[in-house]
Amino acid sequence: MRGMVVAPQPLAVEEGVKTLRRGGNAFDAAVTAAFVQMVVDPQMCGVAGFGVANLRAADGRHEIIDFNGTAGSRATPDMWQDIVIEQDWTGYGYHVTGAVNDVGYGSIMTPGTIAGMAATLRRFGTISWAEALAPAIRIAEEGFPVSPELWQLWNVPSADQRFPMRQRLATTEASRRLFLRDTGETLRPGEILRQPDYAAVLRRLAEAGPEDFYTGEIAARMVEDFERNGAFITADDLANYQVRIESPLTTRYRGYTIHTNPPAGGGICLAQILNILNERDIASLGLNSVDYIDLVARAMQAGFHDWYTYVGDPRFADVPVAWLLSEERTREWITRIDQREPIRVPLYPEPPSTTHITVVDEAGNCAAITHSLGSSSGVVTPGLGFTYNNIMNAANPIPGHPNSIAPGKARLTGMCPTIVTRGDEPVLVLGAPGGTRIITGVLHVILNVLDHGLSPVEAVVAPRFDAQSHRLDCEARIPSWVKEELGRRGFTIVPDSASYWSFPRVQVITRDPVSGELRGGADPRGGGAVMTA
Repeated sequence: MRGMVVAPQPLAVEEGVKTLRRGGNAFDAAVTAAFVQMVVDPQMCGVAGFGVANLRAADGRHEIIDFNGTAGSRATPDMWQDIVIEQDWTGYGYHVTGAVNDVGYGSIMTPGTIAGMAATLRRFGTISWAEALAPAIRIAEEGFPVSPELWQLWNVPSADQRFPMRQRLATTEASRRLFLRDTGETLRPGEILRQPDYAAVLRRLAEAGPEDFYTGEIAARMVEDFERNGAFITADDLANYQVRIESPLTTRYRGYTIHTNPPAGGGICLAQILNILNERDIASLGLNSVDYIDLVARAMQAGFHDWYTYVGDPRFADVPVAWLLSEERTREWITRIDQREPIRVPLYPEPPSTTHITVVDEAGNCAAITHSLGSSSGVVTPGLGFTYNNIMNAANPIPGHPNSIAPGKARLTGMCPTIVTRGDEPVLVLGAPGGTRIITGVLHVILNVLDHGLSPVEAVVAPRFDAQSHRLDCEARIPSWVKEELGRRGFTIVPDSASYWSFPRVQVITRDPVSGELRGGADPRGGGAVMTA
C-alpha cells in the first residue's frame, strides 16, 4: 500500500490515490485532491476560499499553513453595528439587516486558498503546480455527475433567517447561469455539471502560476468586478495577501501528543477540552451514557467559553494561549464542572459549509487540510466561473471584541485539522467540515479512538452531541431517556430529529506506529470515501 486518502468526495479521493500511485507523496495527493474538491463541491470550497493545512513530514518537519481569509481594507469595525439583528442560535454567524454580511459582494473576505495550496506544494510536495491542477482542469471541462449530496446542499431549505442555498445560487447573473436552469431548478443527481470558465481559470493558474490569482490577469478581473459592485477588497489586499506558517499547537492526552492549529483556528478550543477530560477516566463512564455526555458536554462549554471570550486573530488580539492551556486554568474549569456551576458561553462563530481531505502515505507523511467557502456568497465574476467565500458573516459586527471586524484581520474559525502522535510516530490524522462543530466532531473521534478503542469507521459512525452553550444538541440515535435526564441536569435539549445529517463529517486515518498499517473512516453523514493506493 502506498497510502490512503479519505474525503467526502469520491472523485477527489480517486485523484489523490492516482497521485500516490504515480509516486507522489501525501502532500502532492492532498493538494491534487483539494483542487478536485473545489470543482465537484463548488459551494463548499473553491479557489476563492480559505482554510488551514496541518502537515507532518516523515522526517519530523511539522508545520501549520494558515490561509484564512482576511477582511478587505475598505471594511470598518463599526459599519454594521447599527443593523445587527441577532446571533444565530446555532452559533453560525450573525444576522444583520439585508444579510449584507452573508450574501453578495460585502460578504467576501480576501481569499487565501490558492496561496495555501501553493505553499503546501512548495514546502512539502514533489510534483509540479501544473501537475496538481491537471485533474481538476479535466473534470471542470468534461463535467461530472451531480452527487446526491451536492443536490441536497443546493435544495434543502435553511432554518430560521439563513438564506437557502438555491437562493444564494441566484445572487448574481453569472451564478444563476452556471448552477440554475431557466426554471430556477438545479441539476438533478446524475446529470452532468460542466464548468468551462472555471476550467479556464485553473488552466491559467497552471500556466501562469499561483501569483496570477493575486497580482496577474485573474486578479485584475476580480478587482474590476469588486470595484463595480462595492466589495471591500482592493487590488492591494490581493497583492499583499500572505499565508501564515506556524508551528502546531500541542498538548498531551492519555500519553499521546495532539498537534493542532493555533489561533484564530479551533485547535486551542479542542486542546483545552482535552486538557479538562484528561483529568477524568471518561472511558469508565461508558460511551454516550448520561454521566459521559454530562461531563464531556460541560468540558465543551468550558472550552467554547474561553475560545469565544479570548481568541481572535493573534495579529490583532492578545490571545493568552499559555494561560488557556495551563494547569491552572484546567483546574479552575474542573472545579466549576464538579460543582455543577452553569457555564454561560458568548458565541462568535462561522457558517458550516466546508470540506476536508486527509492523506497518509507509506513513508508516514501526513496531510490534513480543511478548506472552505463558508456557505458561499453567491457571487460569481462573469467569465471566471467560481464562487467567492462569504466569511464576513463570521466576524463580530460589534466593535471591541477579539473577533470584531478590522481591515486585514482574519475571523475566528472552527477548523482544526489534527495529527496525533505516539512518541515520534503519527497514529491518528483527522479533520472535518462543519463550522464550529468541527471542534466537537474532531473531539468525539479522538475520544472514540483513544479512550474507547473504536476503529476509524466505528469512531466516525458513533452518535454525537454538541454543547457550545446551554443548548445540548444530540443526534436522534442518542435515546430519549438519556436526553430527558440531561435536561433535568440543566441542559436545554435541542429537538434534533436527524440521525446523522446535521453533524460534522469527520475524515480520519489511523496508523499503527509499529507496522505502519493504515485504516480509514469517511463519515457517513454526507457522502465520502476511503481508498488505498
